[in-house]
Amino acid sequence: MNTFDQQSLCDVVQERAERDPHGLALVELRDEHDLCLSWGQLAEQADRAATTLLDLGVRPGESVMVQLPNSIDFVVMSLATLRIGAVCCPVLPILGQRELVYVLERSRARVLVTPADFRGRQHAREALELAAAGRTAHLRHLLVTGGTASLTDERCGIRQVPRLGVHDLAARIAATPAGPLTGVGERSLHDVAHLLFTSGTTGEPKGVPHRMRTLNQAVSLMSRRVGLTADDRVHIASPMAHHSGFLYGMWLSLLLGCVQVIQPVWNAPLALRAFAQWRGTFMQGAAPFLLDMVTAVHNAQPAPHSLRTFVVTGAAVPRRLAAEARDVLGARICAAWGSTETCMATLSAPQDDLGTVADGRPLDGVRVRAVDEGGIDVGTGREGLLEVTGPFVFDGYLDRDDLTAEAFTADGWYRSGDLAVIEPSGCVRITGRVKDVVNRGGEKIPVGEIEQILLAHPAIRDAAIVAMPDLRLGERACLFAVTHPGRVIKLEDVQSHLATHMVTKSFWPEHIEFIDELPRNPAGKIQKYLLREIARGVAASA
Repeated sequence: MNTFDQQSLCDVVQERAERDPHGLALVELRDEHDLCLSWGQLAEQADRAATTLLDLGVRPGESVMVQLPNSIDFVVMSLATLRIGAVCCPVLPILGQRELVYVLERSRARVLVTPADFRGRQHAREALELAAAGRTAHLRHLLVTGGTASLTDERCGIRQVPRLGVHDLAARIAATPAGPLTGVGERSLHDVAHLLFTSGTTGEPKGVPHRMRTLNQAVSLMSRRVGLTADDRVHIASPMAHHSGFLYGMWLSLLLGCVQVIQPVWNAPLALRAFAQWRGTFMQGAAPFLLDMVTAVHNAQPAPHSLRTFVVTGAAVPRRLAAEARDVLGARICAAWGSTETCMATLSAPQDDLGTVADGRPLDGVRVRAVDEGGIDVGTGREGLLEVTGPFVFDGYLDRDDLTAEAFTADGWYRSGDLAVIEPSGCVRITGRVKDVVNRGGEKIPVGEIEQILLAHPAIRDAAIVAMPDLRLGERACLFAVTHPGRVIKLEDVQSHLATHMVTKSFWPEHIEFIDELPRNPAGKIQKYLLREIARGVAASA
């Protein structure tokens, strides 16, 4: 794996294609017939797509925005972008027009790769409308997957927008002659390769650039901790526009030479069918993926016998769910913590007991500390503000020196915004977010720990605690609960459960709201700001 520090991802893929041109590289799950691509086909399509980008005037260092679902097209366009030294900037297909305008302007992307339509939305038409309205100052080209027929008017063809070219991606690639890629200069491992925008759940999305070498190291050390090799098969259901799908799905597979099985839209029965057919051994994703598969197996779907390891990211893995998943799915469950800015920083090993390692140990080269509000290290066993430094931490936000200065300490540690306890063993236990703290009359409630205890209640399927305004105490704890089908629970049952676990009474939730599903972003993180808005409304109407 040490060679990954000296090789670009593109070179690794090219070497694999030359060595094993007919070997299976990619599987895209379809409703009827799955689509497969060999290493040779992948390299050829990526080179043709790279030539297309060069023909459109894309140059090293500029961003190419890829707004595609998990797909072979996503992998091809990501590789093509990297191949010419440009920066791959993936964004979610669910992004609305307002948010798309924001990231297009921030990234200054002149090329947007987008589907004609996906899940009921006409993405290419929406982008065309934005350009026609003059809201995309930098955009010059739309590369459309799925054809351009949906953009065509019977009378006058595709709507003409000044300074914007619209191209059928498949047709452009097919029309490009096969052959060695020309016109590409030397690429450095220290060049920025990836630009990812934060989810924006606590403010405006921020552009986070990462260098090629950083991403290679992040994947190399993570795969070493989990024990992954080229013989593994990686099932990718997490969005490729997030680290879980992009870095620890696609990039991981390409770097190790694994087969990657790509699932465009999450559906647990489809995933289990794919495990039976394609024999996936590794998957990374948020806890809801794990829960859905456990539920599906309970409902007579086949267990994924090939699945060896599942890494839970996005939020803390409920211990009860981890134990049940291990028994029902037969897989080892690993806990991890990281962020867009730090990549994966802590990770448990497959043989670890999640009851003792909490959210994992720092990966090699990563250092963590918990500090008080004055920046003083609180040592082990005490809750503090989690700060991180190491080889995967980004250098700073895109064009936002002010936010970068706020994010780093004077001695160069990244302020994560999370609360955590560093155990004497070196393991990290995430206890909440600074902005998620419930301050009840000056007493800080350890929200993360209380949520874990509540998730062990047999009636509770999912739970989140947020602050509810209170005239006397300032804030009280409000529990949002998702119950298992057919189960009923009252506030006094919740409080009795916490009393059984000897939880301090002032930490107990004092109001409960039932909800069908907790709002989560595509990375699986609970959008607590939405829950706080509901809680404020409930308090105001009381």
